[in-house]
Amino acid sequence: MNALRNQVTLIGNLGSDVELRTFGDDKKLGKVSIATNQYYKNRAGELVQETHWHNIIAWGKLAENMDKVAKKGDQIMVQGKLTYRNYEDSDGRKHYVTEIVINDFSKMHKAPKAEDAIAA
Repeated sequence: MNALRNQVTLIGNLGSDVELRTFGDDKKLGKVSIATNQYYKNRAGELVQETHWHNIIAWGKLAENMDKVAKKGDQIMVQGKLTYRNYEDSDGRKHYVTEIVINDFSKMHKAPKAEDAIAA
């Protein structure tokens, strides 16, 4: 039950290819951002699309697999937990970062367009 207290599932599109880094003893880190969209109508009745960007972190074999199969623009589903960290830059300013450390991902397959189904 504790695992449910900090669990995130998102479906979005990759904003870039996965940035894969290797550390000392062959430890792998993958970083990428995904965009999720929210739609609503404003007071004038116009449909508005609001895009939110999320920082995604993957470790080890998961990072390697994500780097192999997921490319910029792909739609993926990620599952993991929210993490928070902060650091101080060289000018002494403190920065706060929110990330999703994932434990699983799936590449989503887009549904065929209606006109493609008719042509087939």
